[in-house]
Amino acid sequence: MRIGIGYDSHRFVEGRPLILGGVSIPYGKGLLGHSDGDCLCHAIIDSLLGATGMPNIGQLFPDTEQEWKGSKSTELLKRVVEEITQRGYRILWIDSVIIAEEPRLNPFIPAMKQSLKDTGIPPDIINIKPKTNEGMGFTGRKEGIAVIAICLLRENF
Repeated sequence: MRIGIGYDSHRFVEGRPLILGGVSIPYGKGLLGHSDGDCLCHAIIDSLLGATGMPNIGQLFPDTEQEWKGSKSTELLKRVVEEITQRGYRILWIDSVIIAEEPRLNPFIPAMKQSLKDTGIPPDIINIKPKTNEGMGFTGRKEGIAVIAICLLRENF
């Protein structure tokens, strides 16, 4: 068994859509990023990479390379899921926490799980929990969103 943890955060900016778990969420701002800024996918990616001992997301998909500019994070996640599967790992569970004061995310959780299914992560092995930060820190001041994700993998060797 392997366990991995991932973290990501992005600041809000005007003029971008808010994408989390591959789902466009109605809100006046989006997340700044070289890709689409989907910090849920990014945290999941880093948890999977950490569990397998692979390089982190910034090394695999550097923001200095045009190839990744504007990328859909679900496509990056799909690549990582395919890679770890080819290396002999199976995802048993992913647990994640999205830390955001706004917008309210509970109504979008089922759509996020369905969207992530297209990356190779079945909806019944992922938990997504939105939480506020009770007004504290950058998320509490509504400056951005942070995500923590943990995964459990089994080695199929």
